[in-house]
Amino acid sequence: MSLRHAMLGLLADQPASGYDLMKRFESSLSNAWPATQSQVYGELGKLTKAGLLEVAAEGPRGRKEYSVTDEGRAELHRWLTETPPSTVRRSDALLRVFFLNHLTPVEATAYLISEAERAAGHHRALEEVERNVDWGDDALSVNGRLALEYGLRFTAMREEWARWAAEELRKARQR
Repeated sequence: MSLRHAMLGLLADQPASGYDLMKRFESSLSNAWPATQSQVYGELGKLTKAGLLEVAAEGPRGRKEYSVTDEGRAELHRWLTETPPSTVRRSDALLRVFFLNHLTPVEATAYLISEAERAAGHHRALEEVERNVDWGDDALSVNGRLALEYGLRFTAMREEWARWAAEELRKARQR
């Protein structure tokens, strides 16, 4: 996924300013695809120049509201239907597991427990999002809830796996 397609997807639902987009990222996409203010405003310029967005309205202090053009909708559709999703194949955390034998048993176990705690912390943060988001019946709420559920299940699995792996190391030392 790219920032370009995230923004096209958000703007396909309704026009928005850069500020509005930042709020939508923070309340919906930040756990799947975070974006900074400079990235959002820079991409708005690129998408407009490429003809995928247009300025639908201008307000005070240079505020611009952007909407998706027909070309932008076509690009979003092409990306959704024709471009295979990228799956992350690199994990710095998992790579370290392959080399735990270079640590003392205590250090190796501590690393796995810290990974479990990191996953648990992320899980708690997602639970907080779930409690604080005003979920509606709109597409962004329904689909956002699906993505949030993925995050909840994934972080729970990571925590469970790391605690299991720490126990496996403990058992291996006893043999």
